[in-house]
Amino acid sequence: MDVVVVESPAKAKTINKYLGKNYKVLASFGHVRDLPAKDGSVRPDEDFAMSWSVDTASGKRLADIAKAVKDADGLILATDPDREGEAISWHVLEVLKQKRALKDKPVSRVVFNAITKASVLDAMANPRQIDAPLVDAYLARRALDYLVGFTLSPVLWRKLPGARSAGRVQSVALRLVCDRESEIERFIREEYWQIAAILDTPRNDSFEARLTAYAGKKLQKLDIGNKAQADDIKAMLEGATFKALSVEAKPTKRNPGPPFTTSTLQQAASSGLGFSATRTMQVAQKLYEGMDVGGETAGLITYMRTDGVQMAPEAIEAARNAIVSEFGAKYLPEKPRFYTTKAKNAQEAHEAIRPTDFRRTPASVRQYLDADQARLYELIWKRAIASQMQPAEIERTTVEIEAVNGARTAELRAVGSVVRFDGFIAAYTDQKEEDAEDEESRRLPEIRAGEPLARQAINATQHTTEPPPRYSEASLIKKLEELGIGRPSTYTAILKTLEDRDYVTIDRRRLVPQAKGRLLSAFLESFFERYVEYDFTASLEEKLDEISDGKLAWKDVLRDFWKDFSGAVDDIKELRVTDVLDALNDELAPLVFPEREDGSNPRICPKCGNGNLSLKLGKFGAFVGCSNYPECSYTRQLGDAANPNGENGNGDDGVKLLGKDPYTAEEITLRSGRFGPYIQRGEGKEAKRSSLPKGWTPETIDHEKALALLALPRDVGKHPETGKMISAGLGRYGPFVLHDGTYANLESIEDVFSIGLNRAVSVIAEKQQKGKGGRNGATPAALKELGDHPDGGGKIVVRDGKYGPYVNYGKVNATLPKGKDPQSVTMEEALTLIAEKEAKGGGGKKPFRRAAKKG
Repeated sequence: MDVVVVESPAKAKTINKYLGKNYKVLASFGHVRDLPAKDGSVRPDEDFAMSWSVDTASGKRLADIAKAVKDADGLILATDPDREGEAISWHVLEVLKQKRALKDKPVSRVVFNAITKASVLDAMANPRQIDAPLVDAYLARRALDYLVGFTLSPVLWRKLPGARSAGRVQSVALRLVCDRESEIERFIREEYWQIAAILDTPRNDSFEARLTAYAGKKLQKLDIGNKAQADDIKAMLEGATFKALSVEAKPTKRNPGPPFTTSTLQQAASSGLGFSATRTMQVAQKLYEGMDVGGETAGLITYMRTDGVQMAPEAIEAARNAIVSEFGAKYLPEKPRFYTTKAKNAQEAHEAIRPTDFRRTPASVRQYLDADQARLYELIWKRAIASQMQPAEIERTTVEIEAVNGARTAELRAVGSVVRFDGFIAAYTDQKEEDAEDEESRRLPEIRAGEPLARQAINATQHTTEPPPRYSEASLIKKLEELGIGRPSTYTAILKTLEDRDYVTIDRRRLVPQAKGRLLSAFLESFFERYVEYDFTASLEEKLDEISDGKLAWKDVLRDFWKDFSGAVDDIKELRVTDVLDALNDELAPLVFPEREDGSNPRICPKCGNGNLSLKLGKFGAFVGCSNYPECSYTRQLGDAANPNGENGNGDDGVKLLGKDPYTAEEITLRSGRFGPYIQRGEGKEAKRSSLPKGWTPETIDHEKALALLALPRDVGKHPETGKMISAGLGRYGPFVLHDGTYANLESIEDVFSIGLNRAVSVIAEKQQKGKGGRNGATPAALKELGDHPDGGGKIVVRDGKYGPYVNYGKVNATLPKGKDPQSVTMEEALTLIAEKEAKGGGGKKPFRRAAKKG
């Protein structure tokens, strides 16, 4: 019997069925070792020696693998076919060597691009050894990410409080988002006008033609810059005669694009299905690992982390056969199509994402998949099949028209197109192609050269130039790929890190940099410019790929990087915080000092009138304050551009009056301080204040809500057993009830105002029954029990913690994705989250964990 090690339990289950009883397939649950989240895990002074640690859960899995190997004939490492997969196999092998579990047993490495019986058996028949250069590239990347995180993050904490960490690749992605925001802020809109004529042919068929030249001059987009110009041209055209000068019908062909890569799949799923990058990869992972389709378990798509655009010869042949059966022989080109990637640093050896069996049409498998799986599979199937189909044949007609009014002349153009043969469009057209097609897909009526045309109407429409759009997840991934930054396996992690650290938020599917993200990006650009340069990061990626190819020694790359990087960090350590603030004031001027409506100097304090505003650094991050502090107490949140004239933009002091307290007659006001908007009753040190709870915005606060907040904590009633008071309030971690030192979380702020004694007693009792642990000695409430872990070792429970809902398994706590309903979590999703957490070395909170994350 041979032991086969794969990454996920779902994959293990599928492959076990293929291999039979002579093999035992075990899952590593992702990475089994990682660099400990502490200083000294990578030691440049010891020639970049690296220390690895195994957490408790991974230790148990490795023990199970070691035990199985001791009784086996050999070990087969069958992790994913990429750099990370090679690294996991290497880690497993290293640990087994340390445990002396292998002795003289044979060890082999197999890779398969698809989890189908044929692919797996073919891989088993063609084993190889672990690819040492690929492992070296992983070690170099992991060491680089660690060194940047653990060297740079402490500098940030000292010089830029509130910045949580910086990463080698994530910081470059953040710079892209922030640079785009700066472009938008600097953008000056320009007015322009477009003029179109509605004309009739002699056969009374109407069509639209747009003005392209006037008075012998070709018109550019911005040439008609005001209403006076537009009205003058319109008047000329309304008195003109029109004639068709030429009519040209030109046939064109449009070829299909290649099958999906990781990047293009995420882009298409975003624009076509509305999926986030994370959701796309979650669904694709399930399609890859294996589904039960009519009693047969098989992976439906090939490996989904790839930047290759080519399909295997047998897949091309299968696609061509499917084209004939599904669309007809006329859609099949004479020869197969072959593609090459345009992305930098692409791994051409990797196959594109495609169906494992083109005979499994979207319609035939829909009943076995959930809605998202079916939609993504259909997208992948259609794109792959279209890549081998005939081009679309389109006839594009262009009509040039002359307008004459006395001595004044103008030229107009009408364009239309007709699809003569749909070709690959019968299978797939992406969203952008559809949008572009709509603009030119109008059909023109019969128009003959030389014939007169009758004017029906002249329309002049005003427009303004638009700033570049903010990046979406998909367009940022596309840009990173174009620049040669990051790899297919890292795109989703980069985006998630930026969002988790509140450096960006997603608003209507667009990435909006937050104040702390812009502050961090500006700091890095000012003092670590080289390390957030796009070309530098891309060249480092190229070196990592050269290590993969065996062309560079990985420690040579580390030495070159560390020499300059450590020197740059040492220089920054000598900087004074005032130097940092001066640089950031200049770099972030539009954010820190937004223009005022009255045109006054945005750097002068609006409260005292003579102090200078500047960035200030507090315990929780940056804010804007007056140089006359403490005599002048003016503060404003960084990025509060809507309220540049005061703490809330209401009056000279930036204070909005909500009313008076009916009992004390003190004024209740809405303000904004360095930590956000808050309610205040009275003035001075004795004034009572309350922050706004999550989900409440300043615009929604009225007198009644303010009174309710200021009345907290609220006495609910005395506990029937202890006689001690139960209170409800709003704390640092959200709404709660409190009894005799025991806190219990409430679901919403509304519960604080409405909860009665009976329910409060029940909530407290549930908390106390969970035993010791968690905040103030209470285990976080269980929201859902999923059952026992399939490998044994305890129950898996969804709990409600102080930072939100999470999956708990032993000492492993894995936070749920934002917006995920705790009650909808499945066992499979929980196992994935736990495996990801364990792969990152997560078993309980550890110091500086965030700094060590990969870029």
